Amino acid sequence: MVRTALPRATLGRLLGYLAYLRSPAAGSGQISATAIARALELGEVQVRKDLNLISGTGRPKVGYEKDVLIHDIELALRPSGDSRAVIAGAGKLGAALLGFDGFRDYGITIEAAFEKDGGDWETVAGKPIYPMRELRHYCQVHDIRLGIITVPREAAQMVCDEMVSSGIEAIWNFAPISLQIPERVKLRQENLALSLAYLNMSMENSYQNPAMGTCR
Repeated sequence: MVRTALPRATLGRLLGYLAYLRSPAAGSGQISATAIARALELGEVQVRKDLNLISGTGRPKVGYEKDVLIHDIELALRPSGDSRAVIAGAGKLGAALLGFDGFRDYGITIEAAFEKDGGDWETVAGKPIYPMRELRHYCQVHDIRLGIITVPREAAQMVCDEMVSSGIEAIWNFAPISLQIPERVKLRQENLALSLAYLNMSMENSYQNPAMGTCR
């Protein structure tokens, strides 16, 4: 199928479909949009529309070959070429992200990390740790377009500015601060504390009102 730009909401749902299809709960062989919608508690019409955008392999009353559908979703989620990213901040969180191989499933490789006092001889999970002063040169030489910030709050804006100056076009920020960025740069803000608090509140609400069902 010809690749087209997908709405952000659709991309988010496709990630959910992919996670489900890869799980044992999806079984093997054929799977229908109806089954996916039921498992994820989504509208069947919406699921069909999403899958029709990225795969033409579905057949009426038969559904999709699960492995083929997984391939089609992976292709839709993968950029036109592999993307390379760098991390600023090689502490515990940065090191964990640096060593996580799951990003490869979506065409992303984290190439290196940068620290204020990093040195060329240091590595984490086999990836090099460089001093921050080399960030701009590294990004320009290696055509880096994705940046991840895991530095403390007080250093995050300075690091963000350096990434923008280095040509980075999208930033994933874990520092607890609202970054100021140009409109041309994409930003994804993660708040780990808020995410956990939301999960905790959802759990508490399910205890107080069993009719709501379990937290998902």
